[in-house]
Amino acid sequence: MTYTVKEAFYTLQGEGAQTGRAAVFLRFAGCNLWSGLERDRDEAVCRFCDTDFIGTDGENGGKFRTPETLAGLVASIWCANAEPGGKRYVVCTGGEPLLQLDPPLIGALHEQGFEVAVETNGTVEPPEGLDWICVSPKANADLVLKRGNELKLVYPQDEPEAQPERFIQLDFQHFFLQPKDDPHAARNVQAAAEYCLKYPQWRLSLQTHKLTGLP
Repeated sequence: MTYTVKEAFYTLQGEGAQTGRAAVFLRFAGCNLWSGLERDRDEAVCRFCDTDFIGTDGENGGKFRTPETLAGLVASIWCANAEPGGKRYVVCTGGEPLLQLDPPLIGALHEQGFEVAVETNGTVEPPEGLDWICVSPKANADLVLKRGNELKLVYPQDEPEAQPERFIQLDFQHFFLQPKDDPHAARNVQAAAEYCLKYPQWRLSLQTHKLTGLP
């Protein structure tokens, strides 16, 4: 399998339960809920994505023909930035990473000493071997993956399928509301905070990388 990677870079995880943790972000190109082209946004299943996942022109992007080559790149990024000590951590994201992330790549990343996390829209069953699963459900998309470490829901959304009460019985350790990043961002933060205060099963997740200027 050839892996198509938009970018790979070292930063701090900005969201959810692992906020503040050093990580290599491995962003795969492509998604099954939106083409990534603005002309298609209004007809997409997911219409509020703020990520560029088209092509291979990002930092360290490219096509990788073997899992060992791609895992080696991830390891080289970590070693170029981090001093020894601490568990190596890679976040596989997208787009939709589970369209490409497979057991051979997970195994190769483990061989390089990484704890392997995925951020997925939950429409694809994951392979075995992942260490951390974060699911971000999208309205009007069939939620196949109903278990994992954290569920992170963009809030608020108007669609009945994207209301928090739909997800509270699912098998996750952590439940996060993440305020939608749009022209009403301040109002969305307030709405999410008020919901978490009323329903404390949920926790507020802010995009700290945007607040701090990290990638």
